[in-house]
Amino acid sequence: MMMKRINKEQYKDFDATQLYCSNCKRPVPVRKRLLLALLNGDKYDYICVFCGTSVGEKTETNPDSVKIIHG
Repeated sequence: MMMKRINKEQYKDFDATQLYCSNCKRPVPVRKRLLLALLNGDKYDYICVFCGTSVGEKTETNPDSVKIIHG
């Protein structure tokens, strides 16, 4: 059996398409909504498409984003 080595970059960033909603009491499709734009990345909120309840959040960091130069 040949094992393929998995590149870490392959799973660096992915988005949820379904999460459990405590209000609907089942896994539901979700929408990703930008919550905050931060210096080191962006913070997103996952929203239930049926009832609008927040069911999760995610922060995508970008180390190459804005750099503050003190002068």
